[in-house]
Amino acid sequence: MRLVQFRTPDGSRRVGRVSDDGNHLHPLENTGSVLELAEAAITQGASIASLVEKRTRDAVVDYDEILRDCRVLAPVDHPEPARFLVTGTGLTHTGSAAARDKMHVLTHGEDAEESDSLKIFRMGLEGGKPAAGRIGIQPEWFYKGVGTCLVSPGADLPMPAFARAGAEEAEIVGLYLNGPDGRPYRIGYALGNEYSDHVTEAENYLYLAHSKLRSCSIGPELLVGDLPDEVRGHSRILRDGAVIWEQEFLSGEAHMSHSIANLEHFHFRYPMHRRAGDLHAYFFGAAVMSYASGIKTASGDEYEIQAPTFGKPLRNRMVSVPDEGLVVVTKL
Repeated sequence: MRLVQFRTPDGSRRVGRVSDDGNHLHPLENTGSVLELAEAAITQGASIASLVEKRTRDAVVDYDEILRDCRVLAPVDHPEPARFLVTGTGLTHTGSAAARDKMHVLTHGEDAEESDSLKIFRMGLEGGKPAAGRIGIQPEWFYKGVGTCLVSPGADLPMPAFARAGAEEAEIVGLYLNGPDGRPYRIGYALGNEYSDHVTEAENYLYLAHSKLRSCSIGPELLVGDLPDEVRGHSRILRDGAVIWEQEFLSGEAHMSHSIANLEHFHFRYPMHRRAGDLHAYFFGAAVMSYASGIKTASGDEYEIQAPTFGKPLRNRMVSVPDEGLVVVTKL
């Protein structure tokens, strides 16, 4: 089951269930947001899927038209964006570890000691998938931003003037809501473009935090229910309508060094991440990235991330934004 948040031509919000043909949406009755739906599921002790079944009607709208009109929203959002924490982890897929290590070699040479990236990846292979009820090895973790850093599917991804570069990271994203008692509930999964500055990151691994403080995009569809063990997809970059880079990616737990449960434990073990009513988007890591293939992106490039499991592709265009210059703090 897959859901889409969108706006009608008059600007009102709706949630639609994706039809069997993937090209239409069945608007849910009395449902303006996925957040409302998740809150109702928690209150009623029911699954989101069961509520969707009750609220689905026969009426349909043209999904492709909504996408063309840029009326699709992120799969989940919060009326107070500061209460939507966007974070992630890396080095959970073989491709990501290889790419990080390549940055290390390019910067420090072939004879450099094994990078910390490869070390933490090997730790994940050894202890990232503990038996049920056990705690495994701690993964890498990074802060991306709050809800204001999310751009809708089809919207522009801004590249700041201070950025050294901007490139895609095709990932699966877990989406969560903390209940009234602070217990985290998984709403579902979506495709995501984590979009980072790999050139800045390559300068020094300690710049990783800076390289992640960028916009990102999620969607367009929310997968409700279990994530398949294997997710196959393609990540592409188009320039002036022509594909300049394309690579298949493999994700899902079958291709990860950590179980999703282990990643979730180490994220939500912190009380600050279990504040009642907060939303969380958690990127699970990228398997491939164009930077590792030597691709230099440019303003105007369009990123396309697609996987049949998640329906329609996620598309965003990178656009340079004007330099804001020196930011000066005013003394009070």
